[in-house]
Amino acid sequence: MRIRNHVAIWTLTFGTSIVIPQSAIQSAVRNPQSAMRYSAIRTPQSAMRYSAMAGSTSWRTLFDGKSLNAWRGYKTDKIPDGWKVANGTLAKDTRVEDIVSKDEFGDFELEMDWRIGEAGNSGIFYRGTEEYDHIYWSAPEYQLLDDIKASDNQTRLTCAGAAYALYPSPPGHLKPVGDWNTTRIVARGPHVEHWLNGVKLLEYELGSPDWEAKVKASKFSDWPNYGRAAKGHIAMQGDHAGSLAFRNIRIRPL
Repeated sequence: MRIRNHVAIWTLTFGTSIVIPQSAIQSAVRNPQSAMRYSAIRTPQSAMRYSAMAGSTSWRTLFDGKSLNAWRGYKTDKIPDGWKVANGTLAKDTRVEDIVSKDEFGDFELEMDWRIGEAGNSGIFYRGTEEYDHIYWSAPEYQLLDDIKASDNQTRLTCAGAAYALYPSPPGHLKPVGDWNTTRIVARGPHVEHWLNGVKLLEYELGSPDWEAKVKASKFSDWPNYGRAAKGHIAMQGDHAGSLAFRNIRIRPL
């Protein structure tokens, strides 16, 4: 079949072809924004390039490998003892108090690399408040775990990448202990996504009937404001034994 007034483009990255009308090419020359309709978003990386082209907010570094200026302890202005900058990473070797971002974030895209020790257990909290004794009483958690040896590995509800105790993560996307993993969390209004190493593990809607039922059936039902803040702190859990390190922590408002 002949295709008239169209241009076929082969995409080396994904190994697929798309057909773009010649009129669209001419329109794109006059107005680059019109080309956006034909951009395929297949991976987090291409999604970021698409958003950047569309003029979205710039990324902000929360940890640059040198300074902890963007962080403090939970309900304190000081960095808790035990957190340190080591070889360009934000790291801890034993049980420590949680660390939280000084600033609060509502709708955002958060990325970071993490490496956990053998049998390690930790988490990344988002939209956390300081109204309770502990941040996990208010903030949803992206679970960090050694899925092989950690005691929390008995259910996918508490394995790496899960929305802790509420939404399970699928197996098969976590790298071995000692390797670096890349996490991406997207929160836009009630919609939340958990990504691990380029794969979307799960998504959910805060306040939906499904979410309300899961919270009611969990330990979080004891805290009425759990997961209900429109904005809050990013935090890293430190109160489990073992080593943990982060690098390349960055965020951008959506």
